[in-house]
Amino acid sequence: MPSVEQADLTTEQPRVRVRVNEILNRRPAVGFALAVVRGGDLESFTAHGLADIATRRSVTLDTVFRVGSITKTFTAIAVMQLVERGLVELDAPANDYLRAYKLVPADPAHRPATLRHLLTHTAGVSEQVPRSGLLRPNFGETVPAGRPVPSLAEYYRGELRLAAEPGTRFRYTDHGPATLGQLVADVSGQPLHRYLHDHVFAPLGMTDTTMLPSEVDRERLATGYRIGRHGPVEVPAFEYIPAGAGAAFSTPRDMARYAVALLAGGGNEHGAVLRAESLEAMFAPQYRSDPRLPGLGLAFWRVDAGGHRAVEHQGVIPPYFAQLYAAPDDDVGLVAFTNGTRGGSTWLAAETGALLDSLLGVPEPTVRADVPERPDVWADLCGRYTLPGPATLTDVRVRGVVGAGLQLRVRGGRLVLRALTPVRALYRGLVLHPDDDGDPYAFRIEVPQLGSLRVVFTPPSADSPAALHLDGMPLTAYRGGSRAAARHA
Repeated sequence: MPSVEQADLTTEQPRVRVRVNEILNRRPAVGFALAVVRGGDLESFTAHGLADIATRRSVTLDTVFRVGSITKTFTAIAVMQLVERGLVELDAPANDYLRAYKLVPADPAHRPATLRHLLTHTAGVSEQVPRSGLLRPNFGETVPAGRPVPSLAEYYRGELRLAAEPGTRFRYTDHGPATLGQLVADVSGQPLHRYLHDHVFAPLGMTDTTMLPSEVDRERLATGYRIGRHGPVEVPAFEYIPAGAGAAFSTPRDMARYAVALLAGGGNEHGAVLRAESLEAMFAPQYRSDPRLPGLGLAFWRVDAGGHRAVEHQGVIPPYFAQLYAAPDDDVGLVAFTNGTRGGSTWLAAETGALLDSLLGVPEPTVRADVPERPDVWADLCGRYTLPGPATLTDVRVRGVVGAGLQLRVRGGRLVLRALTPVRALYRGLVLHPDDDGDPYAFRIEVPQLGSLRVVFTPPSADSPAALHLDGMPLTAYRGGSRAAARHA
């Protein structure tokens, strides 16, 4: 296999090309790139389509894409570097280190939000989406290219309010990771973009990775497109306000170098950015809604790939979508990018996850036909489930998953879970298939475009109502409506 440095467009495995062609038959994309790394080298690179339609410029290994929320993992590595240097502690209050603004608790009696909370989306930070941003691209967290970008202190008006007590719930948000980026800047004395260049990108040889649009080579930048009724439409360039959560640009070559470092304990042939034990802590379970689910590490989502340990992170900053997977015990990983598609926030992770299963030689997860139904426990579970704590209209990601709540009922002799949401497929309901013959409270559902996901329940007790735990986005909802959920907020 050629090294990442030597690889070019001829570096492609036929079986990977076949899989990519199958994916792109189902999911059309203006431009698409996929790199597979194994054993410290680039095993395969597959490119499809155009980086720019007007100039007919093809996608290559050195095309620059926005990588969206994969940026969160760069920021997390920077935090762990500060931990290694003894400058911060994971379980210390974040306010001990923040200078530009402060985290303000919902209740003065609440425990403080720590760095660990921020790294696991459990700090109580809500979406912070202004109502004016609900219908705007990227929730109003961007400004048109060329316009001044407000600092986070300006954007949050000096304080970031917490909507729940830290450690009591999971809510995915850009503003916790953005705050970690501010913390890195405040502690190091360097702007985040400079710190990441000097301490993460340069040491790993990621020479084309940057947080600043002004540093991007425009001749290699992939233009973003929205696929509309009449074909692809170019999306105007923009700049991203919560930078530490999603502002990075990178190339397939650079991200392959990054994936190699994640697989090799924190370094590649260019250099190292973390000690192996620090990276291992980032991959270990740090938050799980239930011990039967993989949960989260520090910034990385944990995956059980047919019994093989893996971590991943998606990058969604429409019209760009990116995906990173790494299976450290097997020394194999992949990165994928597109600059224009439909539904990329759902299909890219599912399709590349299935490709990872193929690379690992394991079957894709699917519903089981060999586990019998257990109707004797259904009465304990049926009813309406509500998330704890406030889930306002501005909690857009949560609302997109569960709407106004979840409902479990029996229909046609099967358990069916539906979300009280305008999304038709989720409102119609998804059949719960038993997934463990030794656990009547473990199920699997088939979600359109997302594939197979696990759903597990905690049965009711004298002290607590039944609880529903989702895989993927590790949310917990409680049976009995808002009052029952409020007791667990």
